[in-house]
Amino acid sequence: MDVLTFFLPPFFMCLILVGIHCYLGLHILKRGVIFVDLSLAQVAGLGSTVALFFGIEHHSTGSYFISLGHTFAVAALFAWAKKFEKKVSQEVLIGIVYALASASVILVVNSLSHGAEHIKEILVGNILWVSWEDVLKTAAIYSAVASIHYLFRKQFIAVSSGENISHRTFWDFLFFALFGIVITSSVGVAGILLVFSFLIVPALISTFFKVQMKDQLILGWILGFLICIIGLAFSYKWDLPAGAVLVTCFTSIPILMLPFLNKIKPS
Repeated sequence: MDVLTFFLPPFFMCLILVGIHCYLGLHILKRGVIFVDLSLAQVAGLGSTVALFFGIEHHSTGSYFISLGHTFAVAALFAWAKKFEKKVSQEVLIGIVYALASASVILVVNSLSHGAEHIKEILVGNILWVSWEDVLKTAAIYSAVASIHYLFRKQFIAVSSGENISHRTFWDFLFFALFGIVITSSVGVAGILLVFSFLIVPALISTFFKVQMKDQLILGWILGFLICIIGLAFSYKWDLPAGAVLVTCFTSIPILMLPFLNKIKPS
């Protein structure tokens, strides 16, 4: 019973993370900018590192808003740079931003006494130690983001599908800004690698079996929830870091599926 009580907050946090990230992952796959999550997550990690450099505690409100400011700036850059897509593809720009943010984190961390521990935390997070307060706060933030996506779902789906709608730059910026809010909130809990796994893997696997976005979303949620249960069980059984175990479980599945992909007919 004590074990169940301990694992309930991390489990519900995983469900919340899978819920929002699977939906956003389907948009990212449509846009063809797979590594935008890693890039924005690294930028959010840079923001928290800068906050730590100035003496602002990790996971504090100040650290969160500094990270959010960094992701908003990059979200604006990605939305604005769509105008120059024929000259510089978004994937190239995303890679450049990721490399810049990664190098900047190392430069800032070099001046911190516990730099190695900080890098480890922003990579794989510390999801086992989340509290019910963290779960409720994250759920509230993601509910607000999900509500905006639902209200303007036609516009978001249109721009993700490459349709030329009016005010496209605004909708692109709003998408990336909301995406940045989610990523900033997630990185502080789950770390960069686990956030990427939540975003891409359930969405990717669901596209192997389903054609309609609604069906893909439902299947992605089911798969994500099951993998979270298996990963947390493995983490407990073998006393291993939950974040690293979950990343391994998520990322190994599409690789193991590769030999069978030609036999799968999406419906």
